[in-house]
Amino acid sequence: MNSSEMPRRDFVLGWAALQAAAPLEAAASNGMIYRKLGSTGERVSAIGLGGYHIGVPKDEKEGIRIIRTAVDRAVTFLDNSCDYHDGKSEIWMGKALQDGYRKRIFLMTKYNGRTRKAAAEQINTSLKRLQADVIDLIQFHENIRMEDPDRYFAPGGAHEAVMEAKKAGKVRYIGFTGHKDPAVHLRMLDVAAQNGFHFDACQMPLNVLDYHFRSFAHNVVPRLVKEGIAVLGMKPMAFGNVLKAGVATPIECLQYALNLPTSVVINGCDSMERLDQALEAARTFKPFTEAQLSALVAKTKQAALTGRFEPFKTTAQFDGTASHPEWMG
Repeated sequence: MNSSEMPRRDFVLGWAALQAAAPLEAAASNGMIYRKLGSTGERVSAIGLGGYHIGVPKDEKEGIRIIRTAVDRAVTFLDNSCDYHDGKSEIWMGKALQDGYRKRIFLMTKYNGRTRKAAAEQINTSLKRLQADVIDLIQFHENIRMEDPDRYFAPGGAHEAVMEAKKAGKVRYIGFTGHKDPAVHLRMLDVAAQNGFHFDACQMPLNVLDYHFRSFAHNVVPRLVKEGIAVLGMKPMAFGNVLKAGVATPIECLQYALNLPTSVVINGCDSMERLDQALEAARTFKPFTEAQLSALVAKTKQAALTGRFEPFKTTAQFDGTASHPEWMG
């Protein structure tokens, strides 16, 4: 077997491992699929509501309406970050989760602080904005540099703040995110192992272009499955770029990500139409045959090869911590 075949083999092995541990489920009577969140024992909706897009509507009431409608229609996993729209996404979500909605969902948000002090301040700020006593999953945001894992685990680093927050009952589970390069994710997993720490979740771009270029699906997902770390997929349409390239439909994009060993596919919904689309993808999802998968990724290969349509990997456009180094502390 040559080296070009190795990622595909690992990909298939990772998928087989997930099927053995937790076979894919059909949509429940409410139209949603629920999956295990890694080895946490939690069960969450396979479609998650992205936090960035919640802050896109001009009207706060519309943002709140999208969140509550998603929950009413069986979405239980909500994503957010301390920096989305300067905190507006967290504030709106905090308002939406009143009146009993908080107890119906699994709440995740992210922080950018690389130091103990900055991370602790951001976690506390997120708790206030979200009007929550506890964040179910807190994630180290933008693990995009080879030195980020070292900074995270360094004395006086963010990991100390997160563990203190967990001990205090402010957070329950711990993860990390990133959109740049699988090698950085793998290094974070290596450094975590060296420090005797096991992450609960890991978030990364998973879409039909990623299959071919600097692939998280091939290079990171199998390891996460093997180690019992929840796979959180984001950017299922590559921030809309798959659609601009004209190589796949929204439903194909979402169902490709659902077909991976994902616990959750986080989808940005800045309108009711986008929410309806995501819910329809879950309702109609069936595991791909090998022929279906091959046909879909064949259509996307040419567009994927240069990375042009995944600018979060190839440019600094999505690197919030590069534009705002003060966020890191």
